Amino acid sequence: MSKTQNHQKVILVGDGAVGSSYAYAMALQGIGESFGIVDVVKERTEGDALDLIDATGFNQPKNIYAADYSDCADADLVVITAGAPQKPGETRLDLVNKNLRILSTIVKPVVDSGFDGIFLVAANPVDILTYATWKFSGFPKHKVIGSGPSLDTARLRVALADLTGIKDPKSMHAYILGEHGDSEFAAYSAATIGGRPFLAWAEEHGVTKEQLDKIEDDVRHKAYEIINRKGATFYGVAAALARISKAILRDENTVLPVSAYMEGQYGLNDIYIGTPGVVNGEGLKEIIEVPLNEEEQAKMTKSGETLKKVLNDGLKALEEDK
Repeated sequence: MSKTQNHQKVILVGDGAVGSSYAYAMALQGIGESFGIVDVVKERTEGDALDLIDATGFNQPKNIYAADYSDCADADLVVITAGAPQKPGETRLDLVNKNLRILSTIVKPVVDSGFDGIFLVAANPVDILTYATWKFSGFPKHKVIGSGPSLDTARLRVALADLTGIKDPKSMHAYILGEHGDSEFAAYSAATIGGRPFLAWAEEHGVTKEQLDKIEDDVRHKAYEIINRKGATFYGVAAALARISKAILRDENTVLPVSAYMEGQYGLNDIYIGTPGVVNGEGLKEIIEVPLNEEEQAKMTKSGETLKKVLNDGLKALEEDK
């Protein structure tokens, strides 16, 4: 039984668009009992806390407040959304150097507070920053999780629900795997609808490979579409973070798409990358390795290689800056 059953304290680091949207999602859903917000702009966290407390008047009570790193000491969960946002024309990997520097200033004071809970990382590039959080913190790998392809998977399921006419995305058992970024891919070969292989359903209903490729490409580039139109994405990822947080705080032992540390799964090692995993009150209980066909395995391998190169280059540059 997880210690989080009777004590559910969350600290959010980063009160920008993603962080504040996540805080709002947590308040509306009544997840957690205590919610502290840390940001370099203290006045903003104070204002957001006051605003969010008003929302609890319409649902469950919750202690929401402007926090400091010292408040992490007895937290169950620290969620990191702080970092430079992705701008129009930028890829997530373009953010690596600036956000590694920011992350290095966050993890140390969290750990120095005495924090012994679970890190959940959402800042981009999320797979690389999750790996760096694991390295900087010295925590066990199961206690450091990235949001990974959780949002991408939701986007895929929404698109497949629209394609099939089965309107509930939760009926689409399909995953995006790999980097949360340009090398991600849809694992169609393992997807199902009500236990029936999705590709068999697609063939029976005249869905072409070209249609499926377009859906995969649209999912991969949807963030760019949103950023070009409104400057940032935040509602979707906030909902994804709230879902993962709920699984941790309520010790659900549920399967969710996350960024997890690889030790031979998919033929990959020493990298965080997107995969389904079992999430509970202790963090990531286990990885669910999706069976891939030859084409998909090649994409997973390439995605891992892409992440590892950017990660190594970024960590080297960070070390040289010291």
